[in-house]
Order: sequence, then structure tokens, then C-alpha cells
Amino acid sequence: MIMKLKLFPCLLLTAFLLTAGFLSSNAQGGARQSPKMTATGKIGEANITITYSSPAVKGRNIWGGLVPYGKVWRAGANEATIFETDKDVMVEGKKLAAGKYSLYALPGEKEWQFIFNSQTGQWGIERSGETTRKADKDVLVVNVKPQVTSSMEESLLYQVNGKGIVLKWEKLEVPVSIK
Repeated sequence: MIMKLKLFPCLLLTAFLLTAGFLSSNAQGGARQSPKMTATGKIGEANITITYSSPAVKGRNIWGGLVPYGKVWRAGANEATIFETDKDVMVEGKKLAAGKYSLYALPGEKEWQFIFNSQTGQWGIERSGETTRKADKDVLVVNVKPQVTSSMEESLLYQVNGKGIVLKWEKLEVPVSIK
């Protein structure tokens, strides 16, 4: 009986340390709620890469709710979304020099803006909930039209195709022409 009483605190301490270690490792490097994704492709001679974190709908109201209309959005979750091109391209008829940019969006019910910003590497939002976008670092702003679709895209998805890029999420697609 005495042996059991001495063993109990050791088992309790071991269980505590294992639980604390598990929670710590999950918080620091475990699975993300919004996994990091990459979309790549070629448009003309340019190699395009979009690096973003992909949130899921999870039954939430996305457009005009989780992502408000009329407010700059980091175009993904976690870190600011990154758009890279190794050649100069024309985005919606406007020149964008080869380089690496943070990609922000300003969603609207009938029209969106995509914002290519020269500041990169920052987290996507401040503690206040505002984006980390510095407007004086904007390189290019283009207007595009969102399209309602009949198919549901549970997780945010970017695609690069021969005509440009497309953001797909929930029941919305937002194409951006690139040449």
C-alpha cells in the first residue's frame, strides 16, 4: 500500500508533464487551423506563385460577415498572402514589375480591388483587427468583378491558369486577368 502511495505522485507528475509538452508543441508547430498553401503556374513566360493560408467556411457567413465588405482583407489567413512573379506582367491591363508582393483585397458586393503591396513578410492583421497593409507601399491596385457560383468551395483556394489567377471560396470566384 505504501508503494502505491509513493507511485501515485510520480504518475501524476508524469501525466502533467506529458500533457504540458503536448499542448506546447501543438501551440508552437502543430497543425494550423488554416493550413499554408501554394498555388503555382505559368502565365505567358512568367512563373507565378501565390503563398497563402487557407481558412475554411465551417458554416460561417463569409462575404459581408467574416470578411466584411469595404474593408481591406489580407486575402487569406495568418500571414499576409504573397504573390510572386519572375517576369513583368500586365494585371488587368496595368504593368506589375517582376517581384514579390503582399496581396490584399478590398471586397465589395459588386466589385473588388486587389492590392499588390511591396511590404512582405508581415503577419496579416494587427491586434486591432486591421490589416498590416501600409497604403504608401501599394504598387498596384486593380478592380475586378466577383462571380457567384453554384459550387461550394469549403476552403479558400487560389488557382493560376493561362488567363490569370482566381480566388475561390464559399460560393464566390474572383478572377484577375494577367498577361
